[in-house]
Amino acid sequence: MSTIYIDGNSLNLEKIEEVAYKRTPIALTEACIQQVNKCRDYVEKIIDKGELVYGLNTGFGKLSSIAIPRDNIAELQVNLIRSHSTSVGPAYTVEQTRAIMLLRINVLAKGHSGIRLETLQTLVDMLNKGVHPIIPMRGSVGASGDLSPLSHLALTLIGEGEAEFEGEIISGAEAMLRAGIKPVQLQAKEGLALNNGTQVMTALGVLNLLEAERLCKYADIIAACTIDAMKGTPSAFDSLVHKLRPHKGQIASASNISNLMNNSPLRESHLNCENVQDPYSLRCTPQVHGAVRDALDYVRGVLEVEINSATDNPLIFPDEEKVISGGNFHGEPLAICLDTLALAISELASISERRIEQMLNPALNRGLNPFLAKNPGIDSGYMIVQLTAASLVSENRVLAHPACVDNIPTSANQEDFVSMGSVSANKLIQVVENVRTVLAIELMVAAQALDQRNIPSSSVLEKVKSSFRQIVPILQEDRITYPDINAAVNFLKKPTLLELVQTEGINLY
Repeated sequence: MSTIYIDGNSLNLEKIEEVAYKRTPIALTEACIQQVNKCRDYVEKIIDKGELVYGLNTGFGKLSSIAIPRDNIAELQVNLIRSHSTSVGPAYTVEQTRAIMLLRINVLAKGHSGIRLETLQTLVDMLNKGVHPIIPMRGSVGASGDLSPLSHLALTLIGEGEAEFEGEIISGAEAMLRAGIKPVQLQAKEGLALNNGTQVMTALGVLNLLEAERLCKYADIIAACTIDAMKGTPSAFDSLVHKLRPHKGQIASASNISNLMNNSPLRESHLNCENVQDPYSLRCTPQVHGAVRDALDYVRGVLEVEINSATDNPLIFPDEEKVISGGNFHGEPLAICLDTLALAISELASISERRIEQMLNPALNRGLNPFLAKNPGIDSGYMIVQLTAASLVSENRVLAHPACVDNIPTSANQEDFVSMGSVSANKLIQVVENVRTVLAIELMVAAQALDQRNIPSSSVLEKVKSSFRQIVPILQEDRITYPDINAAVNFLKKPTLLELVQTEGINLY
């Protein structure tokens, strides 16, 4: 397994996912090591001079005017981590935690945080050996970054708190002992360097963006199945139409759907039917899916900047001999983009649910059995899966409400405008999960509709259906349906669909 080298400047989204899910090892570059040591040397110089500098020898937040004696500086850093570890609720998954740890390592590797090399290397060792701090999901307002959850990360570093190690949740001290890693004794500036920044919301944004980008491609494949099963016309996806409204995402989605439906015998069977145009949920799929794609491009741009940015405070500039208190920790760029991502990706589920209704409703489904039941009346078929989809779409509408428009001042009004970006990130997790489930339901219904047509679709869509049928068999009579839904969801968690389409010579945009 190849090592990913960390320098604070060249990390990309795909490498984050690789470290999070595949546990690819990381290492610091030599240039990074030199910069970290250089910055730390300057911190020691300031301490030796006795200069009063925020975060080094003062209290924090509203207590920043209180000078801390040199003998108490180490105690100050430990107290900061302990006092700020106040998050509650369920913990982030191991994969989410690994992404958070990697991003925290990357920002410290830039060499503007003042941390000691041995402290940074200990974080690297924890990640490589699988010591994963338990980080509860709720407790950050995204203002001075993710203060509370990042403090929980730092607890394990100093041998406190709890951690997951080799599948077991144990004390942080025990986890470090089992992994053969010596806990760190924090020195000046290190506590603040560890818990001040946007790495929690950024990590969640990265992992969910990458999944959302995959769901956009899945949505095109599944919509193509639905449109063909509904005897829809592909003329609405003609490139001539979309060149006259050349949004990048719209053009890509239209091209995908057109290519997937190409040479479909089912399409050929109704060339001369009376339907000259289809309902919006079929005909306008590229416009809706495309708008989602374009929004995701904006989100990607923000995250690509954020993952390699210095977001703690104060920032240290050894070459200029300056320590500057600023606001790079503020989560507003993340809050706005993650709210946008939640809102945009929700639309994939919203239009998917309408396509599900088109296939199930006997007044709309162009000759298919009511609710796709083999024996309507005796069997209910897929009548109730539409309710499940409708429920998830409704939940997404609530979760799509932006968190970034809220503000509750904190820290005695020192932090008087906060981003709530962590709330944006947390609700995004549920939105993406809901979208995946609705698309899985649509695929299940579309496969049943295609089977009822008794005329094959395009070769690639037939192979999509065949692959899906290996995990969800055709509905011959009513059966318990939730295992099928769960199986369909798991099917979309794997790259099977994309790989299958690519083997047919179709490269999805």
